[in-house]
Amino acid sequence: MDEISALFGGFAVVATPYNFLLMVVGIILGVLIGVLPGLGGANGVAILLPLTFSMNPTSAIILLSCIYWGALFGGAITAILFNIPGEPWSVATTFDGYPMAQKGNAGGALTAAFTSSFIGAFVAVVMITFLAPLVAKFALRFGPPEFFSVYLLTFCSFVGMGKGNPFKIVASMALGFALASVGMDTVTGQLRLTFGFEALMRGFDFLIAVIGLFGIGEILISMEEGLAFQGKSAKIDAKIVLQTWKILPKYWATSLRSSFVGIWMGITPGGATPASFMSYGIAKKFAKNPDGFGKGEIEGIVGPETAAHAAGTAALLPMLALGIPGSPTAAVLLGGLLIWGLQPGPLLFVEQKDFVWGLIASMYLGNLVGLFVILTTVPLFASILRIPFSIIAPVIIAICAIGAYTVGNSMHEVWFMLVFGVVGYVFKKLDYPLAPLVLALVLGAKAEDSFRQAMLVGGGEIWVLWSNPLVGSISTLALLMLFWPLIAKVMAKIRPPKKDEFADVRGVD
Repeated sequence: MDEISALFGGFAVVATPYNFLLMVVGIILGVLIGVLPGLGGANGVAILLPLTFSMNPTSAIILLSCIYWGALFGGAITAILFNIPGEPWSVATTFDGYPMAQKGNAGGALTAAFTSSFIGAFVAVVMITFLAPLVAKFALRFGPPEFFSVYLLTFCSFVGMGKGNPFKIVASMALGFALASVGMDTVTGQLRLTFGFEALMRGFDFLIAVIGLFGIGEILISMEEGLAFQGKSAKIDAKIVLQTWKILPKYWATSLRSSFVGIWMGITPGGATPASFMSYGIAKKFAKNPDGFGKGEIEGIVGPETAAHAAGTAALLPMLALGIPGSPTAAVLLGGLLIWGLQPGPLLFVEQKDFVWGLIASMYLGNLVGLFVILTTVPLFASILRIPFSIIAPVIIAICAIGAYTVGNSMHEVWFMLVFGVVGYVFKKLDYPLAPLVLALVLGAKAEDSFRQAMLVGGGEIWVLWSNPLVGSISTLALLMLFWPLIAKVMAKIRPPKKDEFADVRGVD
């Protein structure tokens, strides 16, 4: 039970007054970010990441991860009270959360959402506690071919298992690879894609790209849509909480199914948004009263909220154990680790034990603190939406500009941020996904280095990716993921149509 003793050591790290204060501040900031429709978990973490440069890595990751948990909680507030999803994964919550609030039970809907979120995150953290060290020990056997095959699996999973147009996903990812290659080649020392601009010699900082793509891009979209907030007020007291908690155990099976769906979608590059929709559909399929869904059914809140938090938390497992993020926010946190001089992957559990287990312990405490904070401050955060968006938007843009300038202490970074903001806006308008671009931008250089090293090991032969059972199985799985949509179509055509069992009765051939 080494994991248990290491976890208690992590609690000792987190329980210091300074780190506990950062945890509470992070949760409050995260809820605020989740409430504002122009922001989001990845945006908030990216914008506030420069503030952590002067902190030690453990305190910094505790603050940023708690901002993430708070954003996951906060997205449900606007979804239920105003029918405006504060986060993409809160869209499914609006289907039954808003009708439930319209019926006068906003407090019960919010309590169900927050409690389900806590349960989903708790199950995912328990999984991380026991699986992350095993995955990390297994990954110690990895060499350059194995690492590249894992990167390849990540990229192919985004393409093959993504819900969007695969050509758009590939185009977005290709742009990310191109941006990742800008600057000085680490092997030859030659400049690539700088076009004579001195400011591009260092390449594009992923943080500038993320702030622009997510923060500025979302604000431009929101300003174009002209958001107007109208919704129900909410009051949560102890009586409402206890009444809702008495009802929730009836839906234990929905919570369990949604937790596993969320964990799977978090570890693979599915993310919280598909997990929430998938869990909503599964909950409706197995519900005793499926006709009530969409009209204020509490089970329609439990499913998506449990899955979204489980997915958001589980996305940190591959990031910690393999250095491969499972979500855009995890990709931003990965960049933060690299900035602090930490190398995510199997050796992190050996060289930075206090850091890893402090982070895992903060997941337990952070979600518990988040549940308490959110239940007591809902009216305060909901009232923020009474502020005109014309005031909120410039404030957010100013914060983004400050964060971008802090990265390199140069106005070039601010201009790059604005350019990326326009790119993010165009991507949103054309329905191109941003997550593959961010993933390729963060992992592109690392994947390139691993590929070059693998080619050196294999004498320039691509078959080095099938040189042993481990790397061969991962590479094969990657190709299977890449071509899965095509394989599924072929299988559907080959499979004979189902015979109508009642054809004979109706006299139909």
